[in-house]
Amino acid sequence: MIMTKPCSKHGYAILICCLYVADGRQWSVSLKRLSAKAYAYSLIHSLNEGKTIMGKYFGTDGFRGEAGITLTADHAYKVGRFLGWYYNMLRERNGNNEPARIVIGKDTRRSSYMFEYSLVAGLTASGADAYLLHVTTTPSVAYIARVDDFDCGIMISASHNPYCDNGIKLIDCYGEKMPEETLLLVEDYIDGKLHVFDKDWPELPFAHREHIGGTVDYVSGRNRYMGYLISLGIYSFKGVKVGLDCANGSSWNIAKSVFDALGADTYVINNKPNGLNINNNAGSTHIEGLQKFVVENGLDVGFAFDGDADRCLCVDEKGNVITGDHILYIYGCYMKERGKLLTNTVVTTVMSNFGLYKAFDEKGIGCAKTAVGDKYVYEYMAKNGCRIGGEQSGHIIFSKYASTGDGILTSLKMMEVMLAKKMPMSKLAEPLKIYPQVLENVRVTDKKAAQNDPAVQAAVKAVAEALGDTGRILVRESGTEPVVRVMVEAPDHDTCQKYVSQVVDVIKAKDYAV
Repeated sequence: MIMTKPCSKHGYAILICCLYVADGRQWSVSLKRLSAKAYAYSLIHSLNEGKTIMGKYFGTDGFRGEAGITLTADHAYKVGRFLGWYYNMLRERNGNNEPARIVIGKDTRRSSYMFEYSLVAGLTASGADAYLLHVTTTPSVAYIARVDDFDCGIMISASHNPYCDNGIKLIDCYGEKMPEETLLLVEDYIDGKLHVFDKDWPELPFAHREHIGGTVDYVSGRNRYMGYLISLGIYSFKGVKVGLDCANGSSWNIAKSVFDALGADTYVINNKPNGLNINNNAGSTHIEGLQKFVVENGLDVGFAFDGDADRCLCVDEKGNVITGDHILYIYGCYMKERGKLLTNTVVTTVMSNFGLYKAFDEKGIGCAKTAVGDKYVYEYMAKNGCRIGGEQSGHIIFSKYASTGDGILTSLKMMEVMLAKKMPMSKLAEPLKIYPQVLENVRVTDKKAAQNDPAVQAAVKAVAEALGDTGRILVRESGTEPVVRVMVEAPDHDTCQKYVSQVVDVIKAKDYAV
């Protein structure tokens, strides 16, 4: 279920309160209850991605598209024009005549410079001052926007996408993702139908004379963020051999400096960006390179970041991948042991592995599930006072220290657990059994009709009851394509494939597949 609740800090925040299951009741993570009602784990309408509030341009992770095609310099200029004008208007209405202050960071894509200059042109033309962090990480923009009292922050990045894509992520003054209501106003301005402050604005006024905005080199902000990360290191890393894969992206000139400052023997790959090689067979989406690097060099651990370093995956000393689910398990248990796991809850998404919930249940740790997207994870955490949450992909949020996923912070926290418990990463992850998973995307004529069909629901329920507490089935629709996703997790791959095929065959037999 999705609820929208007005909040003075976040605007109208989307809160994931519960997820519908086969019998329409609230979903529960308790395995004891699961054995009594075998399909409590199996979500038919886990969360329809299409039901999340998304605008024409801005999705859950900003305005993203192919640079020069679906995301252009003109789009960026208009985003800057609106934000500069809007925050100046808010200041004026509160009796503050000082220009709005907006901080901008970017990743290493060639097009990021084009978008940076376009945004600055729009901001200054509207009378706002633009502060440039230059190449930096998304979490650093969120941190600086919050601690240095900026009106908002902008990050230019398409995260883990290839170099030809780019994106504009908007961050509010609290270091959190921009409220939906503000994003919709940006979209309305781009489309020429802006109505705000009780009137229509077919065009926005230009600043003139001394009111034209200025541009400030603010690399000191990035350096201060690095200092903040270093301050969180409570143990010396001396003697620990650490591998870092910077994805030729935002972390290339930050991550090594942080680890070096904490005393690690740091080995780095993919730290030579050229504008075209970001995420190219590198980083957290291509972790096989780091796996090989860790084993060949006899390293103690490795950390892989994505293009804007808001994700982190790990590699243990044996070359095994440590996913976001492993990280949630390792740090969740560490917090529980020290009495630091407030609400005794770890926040996950519907895509976390079934094995994670079984492992948490054995440790007496509760779980909450949200829609896919760190945006929804954070909103649940903020509303319910949870301290840790994240996604299988490596978006991990430590709410005591950050308001967004932070890859470098995540790597420091994993180092902390290793050093505090004097255990290698492989031993820390050992109790978590990741269940095999089979996912099949079925292109259909009507997503909702396919999911709501009684025969399809009966097939899903039958699989859920057959699996009992040994696995789960998840059926959800794509928010961007005419696709229904059927996923099964079970003790072995053959069982997964068997039950996925059972449901897919029914969808096809009912003539929904195309």
